Amino acid sequence: MVVGILIGYGWPDFGVAIRPLADAFLRMIRMILAPLLFSMIIVGIAGSGDFKAMGRIGLKAVVYFQVVTTVALLLGFALVNLFRPGAGLAVPMDIATGQSAGAGQAGAGGWDTLLSLFPTSVVDAMARGDILQIVVFSTLFGISLAAIGEKGRPLFDALDSTAQVMFVFTRYVMKFAPIGVMAAMAATVGGKGFMILGTLAKLVVLMYAGAAVFALVVLASVSFLIGVPFYRFLRAIREPLLIAFGTTSSAAALPKALEVMERFGVPKNIVGFVLPTGGSLNMAGTALYLPLATIFVAQLTGIEFTWGQQVAILLTLMVTSKGVGGGARGALVVLTATLTTFGLPLEGAAILLGIDHIMDMARTTLNVMGNCLASAVIARWEGVFDGTKMRAAAL
Repeated sequence: MVVGILIGYGWPDFGVAIRPLADAFLRMIRMILAPLLFSMIIVGIAGSGDFKAMGRIGLKAVVYFQVVTTVALLLGFALVNLFRPGAGLAVPMDIATGQSAGAGQAGAGGWDTLLSLFPTSVVDAMARGDILQIVVFSTLFGISLAAIGEKGRPLFDALDSTAQVMFVFTRYVMKFAPIGVMAAMAATVGGKGFMILGTLAKLVVLMYAGAAVFALVVLASVSFLIGVPFYRFLRAIREPLLIAFGTTSSAAALPKALEVMERFGVPKNIVGFVLPTGGSLNMAGTALYLPLATIFVAQLTGIEFTWGQQVAILLTLMVTSKGVGGGARGALVVLTATLTTFGLPLEGAAILLGIDHIMDMARTTLNVMGNCLASAVIARWEGVFDGTKMRAAAL
């Protein structure tokens, strides 16, 4: 990112000329979208078959996860529309994105828009990169796979393996990310100057402010409702939070989080179920980031979405964000899919990748905090939360 900024400032013509390197990176990202989302969504939904074994605990967890992540998505939309961090620059971005179901049919009637969600062929939808149609097919397929139980286990395992392969594939593609980011930043700074850097800084500040609001208002309110003092909760989970902030990895913080929450008064069976499951289904930080980033790119390019289109983006993110925590740069993959679907330039994703690590520190910390609190919520909901342990653990 720094090299790209220097190139764009010192040699602006050269910076614009190396934009094809950013194109190549974004083409590789688009290449992995369909198979990754297809396998990831099916495995995420079909994996809920495990919830049957957990009975009401699983159902309560899923309901809580959906409510919390929806609130995070709504907060992201509210903040980005209120403060408009990307407005005013109208950065030219012309990297092709393909046909957009969200933007291309903005003027279509209600029934036409609804019908456009259902593919006549999932192969055709994948070939055209129609992410919404892939999401609809994958969702119905995942529900059907979960419904047949153990008979579907071989197919589930195969798709799970496919998802894992695609996560590794994504890591390989991301090895080219420094070059792609350098080229994207060089071309952008070369064309628009340093103004773009101040705009990116606004997004970073808004992300951290949003994370603080979500933690201190939403999570603190939930903590109050279940009778857990929020300051005691934060004090108890300070170690996994620091691990998450430093490593930007929920997986790295998971072992310590499991230990801490069991010591905090949550039974082992609930901790062992809610925290790993929440790592895919309860990503509040990621849910907060995705609408911020999507609408930010739209504002950056001078595109204004109607409220109806933003509702469509919200509904899309409610599905595609599930399972995002399972692989490297999962948020970038979902963001790229969303940009493609709604007719936004993928160059915006490459620009955001330059500040992604800074953003990911806030995302991951909020994800871990939300999942730790979720285990306490479910334990209290089940009437098995140990208040004596909680008071002792927070000392």
